[in-house]
Amino acid sequence: MTTAIDRSAALALDSADPLANFRSEFLITDESVCYLDGNSLGRLPRQTVQAINATLDVWADEGVLGWAHWVNSAQRVGDLLGEVALGAAAGQTLVCDTTSVNLYQLCGAAITARPGRRTIITDAANFPTDRYILQGLAEQHGMRLVVIDNESDAQQGELITAQQLAPYLNDDVALVTLQVVQYRAGARHDVRAITDLVRKHGALMVWDAAHAVGSVELDLDDTGVDLAVGCTYKYLNSGPGAPAWMYVNHRVQAEVQVPIRGWFAQREQFQMGANFDRADGIRGFQVASPSLLGTTSVESSLQMLKRAGMPAVAAKAVAGTEMMISLFDTWLAPLGMTLLTPRDASKRGGHITLGHPDALAISTALRTKHSVITDYRVPDSIRVAMSPLATSYAEVWDGFQRIRECLLTQTYLDGDLQAGTVT
Repeated sequence: MTTAIDRSAALALDSADPLANFRSEFLITDESVCYLDGNSLGRLPRQTVQAINATLDVWADEGVLGWAHWVNSAQRVGDLLGEVALGAAAGQTLVCDTTSVNLYQLCGAAITARPGRRTIITDAANFPTDRYILQGLAEQHGMRLVVIDNESDAQQGELITAQQLAPYLNDDVALVTLQVVQYRAGARHDVRAITDLVRKHGALMVWDAAHAVGSVELDLDDTGVDLAVGCTYKYLNSGPGAPAWMYVNHRVQAEVQVPIRGWFAQREQFQMGANFDRADGIRGFQVASPSLLGTTSVESSLQMLKRAGMPAVAAKAVAGTEMMISLFDTWLAPLGMTLLTPRDASKRGGHITLGHPDALAISTALRTKHSVITDYRVPDSIRVAMSPLATSYAEVWDGFQRIRECLLTQTYLDGDLQAGTVT
C-alpha cells in the first residue's frame, strides 16, 4: 500500500516549517509519545514554569502589596488575548473564571437584555456543559429551549448553516448559542453569516470558541460578534484549569449586564459601597479576584503565540489536518474508519474526528499499547489534533502509522484493556 505522503516528506515539512523551533519551547518528557490531543489539553511551555515561579517569588517578597500590580490582570491579559488570538481591540476581553461560568453569565445577560422574548436556540451537538446551562436558564426564566438536531447526519459534520437556522428564528427568540468549532466533529461554523442572521431578527448570539481559539483566526471584531467565551488550556497551552475568557463587544457593553455582580465590577471598588454601581466598560463584567497563577500561565502562553503569529499558526493547523486527512484516506479508510470532519479547510478547526464502532477500545489501545494520545467521544469518535506550536508533522505521520498498526493487528480487541475514567 502506498501513502500520499511518506515520512521523509513529513520531515521535509518540518524542516520548512516556520514554527518548528517552538516545539523545543515545550517540556516534552518522552519523545516516543505521539501527543495528538492538544485540542483537549495543550503541552506545558517551558517559559510558563519560569513565569509561575517568578509570580511565586513576588508573592513571597511582597505579600498583599503585590495586588498593586495584580489587581488589573484579568483586563491586561484579556487585552493581550484579544490582540493575539481573538482579533479584538482592547477593552473587550477578560481572562477570568471558567468557560462554563462565563457562558452562564453572558447567556443570562443576553436573555435579560431581550425582555418579553421566550425562546433560546442551540444545537444537539453542542458541548454538554453548554446544553446543561441552557436547560437551567430556560427553567429559571420560564423559557422554551429549542435544540436543533444536527447529530443524525454525520456527513454534515454537525454543522448548522445560516440557511438551516433561519426557519427557527422569529421575534420570540432572545438568544442563540453555538460553538465556533464543534467539539466532537471539528466542524467550523460560518460565524459572520450566522451572527448577522441572528442580529437581523433582534436576538443576541453567544459563541463558544473553546475548541477554536489558538487554532483558527477568529477576528471577532471584524465578523461582528457581540458576545463570546472560550478556554485557554487547549491550543493556547495555558495548563489544566487555566482561566477562561469572555468577550463583550464595545457595541453592547452598556446594553447587557451579567447576573452575577461582584466587587471587581463596582465603579469605586475599594469604597466598599452599600449598593452596586457597575463600572463602565469590560471591568463591569468581572466578578471577583483573578487567579494570579492562572493568568500568569495564560500570559506566558500568549507571549509565545504572539511571537509565532496567529496567521502562521492557523496555516499550520490547516496543513496538519490536510496531512491527517490524506493519511486517513490512504491508511485508515480501507480498514473501516470513517471521517466525521468536513474536508473543506474553511469548515474545520485544528482537529479531525475519526469514526469507528470500536472507537473507545481503539483509543484506549492507542494510549496503552502504541504511545499515541488521542481522545474518545461518545458514541464512536476519536479526535486527533494538530496543535501548531507543539506538534510536528513527523509526529502526526508516526501517530497515524501507529493507528494503522493498531487496526491491522487488532490490539484493541485484547480483553485486558481498561479505559480510564477520563477518555
